[in-house]
Amino acid sequence: MMRQSPITIALITLSIAVSLFSQLGSNIGPVHQLFFSSFIQPDLPIFMQTQSLEIFRGQVWRLFTPMFLHFGIIHLIFNMLWLKDLGSLIEFRMGSFYLLSLVLVTSALSNIAQFMWSGPLFGGMSGVVYGLLGFLWIRGQLDPYFNIILNRQVVIMMIAWFFLCLTGLMGNVANMAHGIGLATGMAWGYFTSGHLGRTLQLRNYR
Repeated sequence: MMRQSPITIALITLSIAVSLFSQLGSNIGPVHQLFFSSFIQPDLPIFMQTQSLEIFRGQVWRLFTPMFLHFGIIHLIFNMLWLKDLGSLIEFRMGSFYLLSLVLVTSALSNIAQFMWSGPLFGGMSGVVYGLLGFLWIRGQLDPYFNIILNRQVVIMMIAWFFLCLTGLMGNVANMAHGIGLATGMAWGYFTSGHLGRTLQLRNYR
């Protein structure tokens, strides 16, 4: 399956390369342009800092590139394993362009939400992988022709990790990115499942 998943392979390769280049987050100087923003003014509320965002000055890549930043070997390994399982599943079934579209939308929305919640110093593929999980979960539940069954152990582990991170025991975690990523994937799965159309047809028929 991985041989037919070039986008998944590319995302994993870029994440590992950036992690090595930044020494797993201990040397962020060389990768500072991958953060959502390099502008930090702790005295100002986040919403007042948005006018200075580099994104509005043409650096649009910052909407997406925080997903390649990882801060620690466990952070990187978990995200890459989940990306390999979920990303290759979607890419094999739906195609590379479909996966890329889902990744970019989920990445942008989860990154914007995390920035508005805590500022620009965050990173990781977690928002994206939770988006992939949400998509597969809801699409699989609502689309009788989807024919993809999630690995139960992966689902249990990811949901357990989601709630464990919310407790604060895991340190500084981008929980908002996790939540918005999951919600985005679930919404994508719902609106592409055909469930809404089938429901409206039934109502009209009655």
